[in-house]
Amino acid sequence: MEETIGVTEAAQIPKQRGEQLLDSAVRYAEERHWDVFPGTWLEAVDGTERCSCGDTACPSPGAHPARPDWATQATGSAVVARRLWGKQPRASILLPTGRTFDALDVPESAGFLALARMERMDVTLGPVTCTPDRRMMFFVLPGAAAKVPDLVRKLGWSPSGIDLVARGEGLYVAAPPTRVGGHGAVQWARRPTPANRWLPDVEELICPLAYACAREAADARSRQG
Repeated sequence: MEETIGVTEAAQIPKQRGEQLLDSAVRYAEERHWDVFPGTWLEAVDGTERCSCGDTACPSPGAHPARPDWATQATGSAVVARRLWGKQPRASILLPTGRTFDALDVPESAGFLALARMERMDVTLGPVTCTPDRRMMFFVLPGAAAKVPDLVRKLGWSPSGIDLVARGEGLYVAAPPTRVGGHGAVQWARRPTPANRWLPDVEELICPLAYACAREAADARSRQG
């Protein structure tokens, strides 16, 4: 069983180098056949790191699209990826969802709870990322975004009542080792490997993920009460 990154470990993130970004982007395109596109990056300004977009209040510094036509810029070619990151080695690595995969976006605490449960149940998992803002992204087959609301309702919860979001067509996720502001880098909780090349369907993961998110929502309500 593959070891997962613990919550405390996720905070201990080394500073990424440009060549790591280029090599990772090329590998995602070449080995996983994922579309990739370069996003913004971090620049040192007056002793602090700011997003290359120039917005001092940027909500996702160094980890969002750099141009409005990013969807047409995304490429599955390793050669093109190498050229794009060769031009700007510090650019973040962004992966469009709704193409080769969708992503189930959940709070980190709920994600680790569900991950542990799924591993005990021997559920087939795809790659999973942890983000510096304490979210987890579970990669599943495309089409999940359209299915999730009904699946959650069938399990007895309101889609708006639990913090589980499916990212599909028109959206994207940041891939390791992209750094987000001064908060740290996106990391793999479960790395892409030959064993998880075939992604699970959302139906295989929705029950433990929805349960964990509902439990977290209930805990939050009880703390407030």
